[in-house]
Amino acid sequence: MKKKVVSVLLSAAMVASLLAGCGGASGSSAASSAAPAASEAAPASEAAPAASEAAPASEAASTEAAAAGAHAGDDDKLTGTEFEGVTANEAYNFSVVVKSFQSTYWQAAIKGMDMAKDELGVTYDAQGPNSESDIADQVNMLNSAITGKPAGIGLAACDTTSVLDSLQDAKDAGVPVVCFDTGVADAPDGSVVATVATDNTQAGEVAAEHMYEAVKDVIANASGQVRIGEVNQDATALNIQQRGLGFINKMIELVKADGKTVAVTGNEFYVNAAEGADGDEASADVVIEVAVPAQTTVELCTTEASSILSKEDCIAIFGSNQTSAEGLLAANSNLNLLGSDAAAGDVIGVGFDAGSVIKGAISDGTMYGAVTQSPLMMGYYMIYALTKAANGDSVTDLPTDGYWYDSSNMNDAEIAPNLYD
Repeated sequence: MKKKVVSVLLSAAMVASLLAGCGGASGSSAASSAAPAASEAAPASEAAPAASEAAPASEAASTEAAAAGAHAGDDDKLTGTEFEGVTANEAYNFSVVVKSFQSTYWQAAIKGMDMAKDELGVTYDAQGPNSESDIADQVNMLNSAITGKPAGIGLAACDTTSVLDSLQDAKDAGVPVVCFDTGVADAPDGSVVATVATDNTQAGEVAAEHMYEAVKDVIANASGQVRIGEVNQDATALNIQQRGLGFINKMIELVKADGKTVAVTGNEFYVNAAEGADGDEASADVVIEVAVPAQTTVELCTTEASSILSKEDCIAIFGSNQTSAEGLLAANSNLNLLGSDAAAGDVIGVGFDAGSVIKGAISDGTMYGAVTQSPLMMGYYMIYALTKAANGDSVTDLPTDGYWYDSSNMNDAEIAPNLYD
């Protein structure tokens, strides 16, 4: 029964993904914060789902209220941060460039931005390319935003190396930039005033630690080599590199601590950057196979996941974002291998982020669990950081944690607000 439920949910998600990818560059998403109500997620466009496909208004309102309670402490969600007491000196308008509206992750971030702009009396215009692989389109959007000289720009870069010249242009134009979701490690000095992002190394480690708990007995008792897969949506964005390596390096550490050898294969970047692997694939007790699709789509992630899952020695697999985690589930709809009991022969699937497909699979036991970020609060804090920078005040980086969730805690107050649909 559980497989049928996942297949139905998955089909809906894949249709939405296909629709999101149909437009060309002219169909890129754009959202104006001045017009929509705070409960709206993202405007309808070729790249973004229609408002009716996102969370309904009542659900969005309850999500925002829950988020405020979950992150606020007793009085205010800004308590204990550098944004406590911040007000806008003017009715600023900001430009925000996201990675895309392909994933509902970004709709959750938009909700957080709406919360902040209503509190501060500022506005913003948000846009993003049709998919996270449309790097040139995003750079063009960023350059157009800089030309418009807004009070500040919020940027979630698809490819951190592609925006370096643009960031220098923003600095030269006197436009402060706050990066969110992912930092830009090699940004020109002073061009990024702050980064609001998940500690992705920590988040990847959390995924590895929980997966290892599920499979360590299988590894210990294996009579031959076993395989752990990882499907990363890319090898170019800094946050994904950190997340993927956080998972790989922690898994290497855990496996070796129990006296086993481990090798990393697959994508060249992750193979070369991994730390502590033994390097001999033929004789290793555990092989970590890393796959990166040519583009970030559910369909291509499904192909990569199918290739790994089809290998008889595969005992576990990790999808590093919503799209790749949905790819694992799409692959499983044909292979029927995932489950929550490694001792019984199930392949342990671990995801990242949320969405209705992933939540449904975790609820029914098809997927073991996942790590959630807080896109809602990242969007919220990013607007506050831009406001503080526009006021002429200094801003510092704000790292946020990744949190494990499974069927036992996904409705908890600290977790539920960030499990967007």
